Amino acid sequence: MSTFAVGDEDFLLDGRPVRLLSGALHYFRVHEAQWEHRLGMLRAMGLDCVETYVPWNLYEPEPGRYGDVEALGRFLDAVGRAGMRAIVRPGPYICAEWENGGLPHWLTGPLGRRVRTLDPEFLAAVGGWFRRLLPQVVERQIDRGGPVVLVQVENEYGSYGSDLGYLEWLAELLRACGVSVPLFTSDGPEDHMLTGGSVPGVLATANFGSGAREGFATLRRHQPSGPLMCMEFWCGWFDHWGTEHTVRDAAGAAAALREILECGASVNVYMAHGGTNFGGWAGANRTGELHDGALRATVTSYDYDAPVDEAGRPTEKFWRFREVLARYAGGPLPAVPEPPARLAVPVRGEADGWAPLGEVLEVLGDEERVSPVPPSFEELGVDRGLVRYRVEVPGPRQPYTLGVTGLRDRATVYVDGVLAGALDAEDAALPEPVAGPAVVDLWVESLGRVNYGPRLAEPKGITGGVRHERQYLHGFRARGLRLDAFEAAAVGKVPFRPLPADAGPEAGEPRAGGPAGGGTADGPGGYGPGLHRVALDVAGAGDAWLSVPGGTRGFVWVNGFCLGRYWSAGPQESLFVPGPVLREGANEVWVLELAGGAGGVRLD
Repeated sequence: MSTFAVGDEDFLLDGRPVRLLSGALHYFRVHEAQWEHRLGMLRAMGLDCVETYVPWNLYEPEPGRYGDVEALGRFLDAVGRAGMRAIVRPGPYICAEWENGGLPHWLTGPLGRRVRTLDPEFLAAVGGWFRRLLPQVVERQIDRGGPVVLVQVENEYGSYGSDLGYLEWLAELLRACGVSVPLFTSDGPEDHMLTGGSVPGVLATANFGSGAREGFATLRRHQPSGPLMCMEFWCGWFDHWGTEHTVRDAAGAAAALREILECGASVNVYMAHGGTNFGGWAGANRTGELHDGALRATVTSYDYDAPVDEAGRPTEKFWRFREVLARYAGGPLPAVPEPPARLAVPVRGEADGWAPLGEVLEVLGDEERVSPVPPSFEELGVDRGLVRYRVEVPGPRQPYTLGVTGLRDRATVYVDGVLAGALDAEDAALPEPVAGPAVVDLWVESLGRVNYGPRLAEPKGITGGVRHERQYLHGFRARGLRLDAFEAAAVGKVPFRPLPADAGPEAGEPRAGGPAGGGTADGPGGYGPGLHRVALDVAGAGDAWLSVPGGTRGFVWVNGFCLGRYWSAGPQESLFVPGPVLREGANEVWVLELAGGAGGVRLD
């Protein structure tokens, strides 16, 4: 057994000064069969510690119903076998560019801005979650022979709030649950962040991507003693759909890393290996200096321009960091592991069956809810997916403007089954007026809940109302289609239609399609919104990249495993497929196309 403590100037391992050379690797963004390889890559880069968040909403989809919480314990065991130490950041809020910052939708829906405070309802939920989760951590602390040396209190709280009582309560809860290793907080090196996010008696650390000397100087004004640590050294960044791909110069990033270490500080490279936002769990952000502007959805890839790329391969940044870290590693670095096998033979498959979105909703959707006003996603119990809102325009009446208030995030609107337009602003209206009587369907898709800033915990769906001229329409029928509903047994009940031989788009243009199968009626082909089924015969299975030629926006499953969202808006053009997901021989792919244009897939 060993001890790990916070000294006046250094971390102390069994009483001796030690520097932590850590890298962020989120186990939930990496297929479990590939954990060992990714940990080996971090070791080869010169790191001796690994840091991970824990996303609450991934493991408690409904109050008191838990998923595979033990995955954290299995990962920490893998860390121990790799000869590394571990830093655990359990939240309850994690940011991490993850859906809702890791907070469950069923909690933020009713509580709103009361989350991350001393609100009794929030504390009760956090207490229940931590008592379920933390045994995975406590049993694997360094003083019990495990790898865990540090546990975080909340996450970047100073960027959000100033409820010191809440932070102190959370620290006490961690201790009460058996956490005996040192606790810490992490915030940006700015006075208001460190003031709002620090806890007396708990080590404060700083997050930044450059300017280590200035950042640590600010930290020292708030914490005169204790070890210095950059808990998030941002060596890259993430992307949003519809923007340019973000890249950070490798030489510049290595110089910033060197500056941190020259200050005598410990470091956590964020991200050492980013992985993938499988399952549609990518979050979103608001634009502007105050993070309260337009919504920007995060892409499926969490490559982060990290030194170990999304597929586990070393980049130029890896080799540059390895050179810097070798001076501080205390011995020769391990050899770089061989990369995982790649797909031997590229393959392309066309859809052999299709079901329009309306029929998919009938089979896989939740029960319809009738309400005078449109219920939010949270009220419908939908975390990731979409909701069809149906409302009638009374008549007879002349054409008026049809608009939506409080829309989040995107609505595709059909009037009497005919596509009328797409709305993607919080207050928006159709380009053409609508006469009554008419039946209006609004298919609203969540692009990811905000994970950072003051708009955290905002609801999804139609949060205001639908107006015809100035008059609110009432009498909604709402039905959710959750991504979790796409399980093999359930999808097997979908009445797929065989596609005719001429179903493909002509001259590269997809045929128009609505949720019922066509623009004005059930049209030919499978190129409207709906679920496409593709059979792929794979030889030489291994890691691959999947693209949806002609597809606009939607989600992909390979053998029941959800790869995440694709979107022609870019910058991401293909989805990473972990080798363990593919099978030699027959594989089944489902493509849920939400706008029209899909039909087949390509695997490279």
